[in-house]
Amino acid sequence: MVKGITLVRSVSEPDIFDKLADFFSALGFEPGKGWQDGQGRGAPFLAPIGNLEIVHGRLPATPSDILIEVTALDSVHAVALEWLKKNNSSKAGEMISAIAETHWGSRLFTVEPAPGLTLAFWQSENPLHGVPLAMEGDLSARDMRFGIVVARWNAVITDRLLQGTLDALLRSGAAMHNLRIVRVPGAWEIPSAARTLASTQSLDAIVTLGCLLRGETAHYEAIYNEVARGIGQSQQETGIPHSFGVLTCDTLEQALDRAGLKLGNKGFEAAIAAIEMVSLQKKILGASAQGKG
Repeated sequence: MVKGITLVRSVSEPDIFDKLADFFSALGFEPGKGWQDGQGRGAPFLAPIGNLEIVHGRLPATPSDILIEVTALDSVHAVALEWLKKNNSSKAGEMISAIAETHWGSRLFTVEPAPGLTLAFWQSENPLHGVPLAMEGDLSARDMRFGIVVARWNAVITDRLLQGTLDALLRSGAAMHNLRIVRVPGAWEIPSAARTLASTQSLDAIVTLGCLLRGETAHYEAIYNEVARGIGQSQQETGIPHSFGVLTCDTLEQALDRAGLKLGNKGFEAAIAAIEMVSLQKKILGASAQGKG
């Protein structure tokens, strides 16, 4: 089985070897395990991905057969130019080209850090180039059924979170008759109600809403940890997505900011997360069923 590709280039002088090692280090290449014996030495520089490309017809418009893909071409060009000025101040401008567009949807420049060694650095103009395909949920709540568990404690906050949740769900296509709102005394009771709702298997997701303020109780951390653990356990054991909209803040002001004033509405965000997870779960199960078929 093929494991990797190594491109070897020989240099004639020790000082050129040292300069190239410094050049690649300056550009951020990961150094590999080098070697040295009585007949010579080697210094590998590693890139995450290696390709062997065979072309028929029009070749890439570059004088180099070594093409190095980067994610920040302008920054790489600046580093390479600075290195050339430091090491070949009088000829730096002749040893590096300007960044130019190619006929294959990218931008590219070439640089000659040592005589006879020309490298081409390029960056794709396609924002999805090299990004692995991933399955993601959609944000349509049409025909989805949601349970919403909201604590009455700190109602000045939780009512705002509830309004944000309803806003997100209804805007995304959910119908009011498919929403089941359950009020509990406080955050401590949220996991129990969420588990009961999820156990009915009549809902697609549960949105949990509450607010814990550090100054109101000496056992703030203990309550928060148990609430978080209980909600997570309910989700894992029932298989129904649970989104987490329980605020844990030091002050009432911080909570108000997260309930619609300055930092968005965490109830809205929890609802959006629930919608996406329902959609994603359906896609995963659908793909699994097709694979078995």
